[in-house]
Amino acid sequence: MPKAYIIASVTVNDSEAYAKYAALAPEAMKKFGARVLARGGRSEALEGTARARNVILEFDDYETAKAYYHSVEYQHARSHRIGAADFHMTLVEGA
Repeated sequence: MPKAYIIASVTVNDSEAYAKYAALAPEAMKKFGARVLARGGRSEALEGTARARNVILEFDDYETAKAYYHSVEYQHARSHRIGAADFHMTLVEGA
């Protein structure tokens, strides 16, 4: 079964509110077995518009990644992020 990846590109507008999200999200990540492949670090746009922060999470499969996103735990964390950051998140199935 192919792995799945959640890719998030973020520009934080309210660091205090975003910190609450960042403190809560790992609970959901742990519950669904997410592995952090990239979080922050150096990046640059090769095409298109870049955001200041990029995160890549790996999951065992597509269904688990979707369950993570829709979970009570993640949605609670997400509630602190809304309005605190411009956020683009994509779920991708691996090869």
